Amino acid sequence: MNHIIGVQTATAAPEVKWLLVDEESSGQRLDNFLLRHLKGVPKTHVYRIIRSGEVRVNKGRASADTRVNTGDQVRLPPVRISERVAEKAARPAPGREFPILLEDDSLMAIDKPSGVAVHGGSGVSFGVIEQLRQARPEAKLLELVHRLDRDTSGILLVAKKRSALKHLQDQFRERETGKTYLALVKGDWPAKLKVIDLPLHKFLLPDGERRVRVTTPEDPEGMRSITLVKVSRRLQGATLLEVTIKTGRTHQIRVHLSAQGFPIAGDDKYGDFDWNRQLLKPDAKPGLKRMFLHAWRLQFNHPVTAQRVELLADLPADLKAYVEHDRLKTPPV
Repeated sequence: MNHIIGVQTATAAPEVKWLLVDEESSGQRLDNFLLRHLKGVPKTHVYRIIRSGEVRVNKGRASADTRVNTGDQVRLPPVRISERVAEKAARPAPGREFPILLEDDSLMAIDKPSGVAVHGGSGVSFGVIEQLRQARPEAKLLELVHRLDRDTSGILLVAKKRSALKHLQDQFRERETGKTYLALVKGDWPAKLKVIDLPLHKFLLPDGERRVRVTTPEDPEGMRSITLVKVSRRLQGATLLEVTIKTGRTHQIRVHLSAQGFPIAGDDKYGDFDWNRQLLKPDAKPGLKRMFLHAWRLQFNHPVTAQRVELLADLPADLKAYVEHDRLKTPPV
């Protein structure tokens, strides 16, 4: 069990505290270990106290990339957080369970609803992971393996052991997973267009909001991004696509499809805003009140058994209702 951490509010007298590294944290980098425990403390300050030598592991100096081990004693210097952060910490996220697709001792796979962030931050007080932790206070560890956009529904993996987290994240990083989404786009997608291989460039709007755009191979900040597309159904004026991403870039599917002239229905960042408004009208038939992007299928190797696992999450009721309402122009392909 971890000892109480040395985080003080702006009005409390700060003092030195010690953390005992438990088995689940063994092998973690020191900086990540501290960031996990020092909620509300800016990252810059965490790295500053490490560089200054104020953080000690077993009474010795350590660097950010030092690996902590079970039984290590980590010294924390006095650390202050603002009253605002302290008040926020005193109001925990409401506990919430989510539909379970798979669960064992190592991991759980949930069917995330649209409109729920996967974690707190950027104006969001809490997300899926904070709610799960609150609902399961007995859990030693619950960590996100990967992420989904707030408006995207579907399969989300959560690790219950540090070893499983590392194993699964390695698979995502090495592109050993299979991730397929269902997306509804405006227009008739050309059947011959099956591969999109266009680099993406992240940038910030003047208000600080993050955006992504297609760029050229010569762009030094461009990241190669590959998306595979298969037509699932053709609807009136729209196409339901099975989209498999070979690279996991921010907003990759949304930007790649929009760049081809086929924006995703309901996408408020890269979509067709006039079409979105039409879909939102109370008398729209069919109507749509969210982005039509759903993490439908996920394949990975189980971190313990090494067996290949395939998970499927059916379309949510609102997206299914849209598809079923619209008459097929052609049979499913």
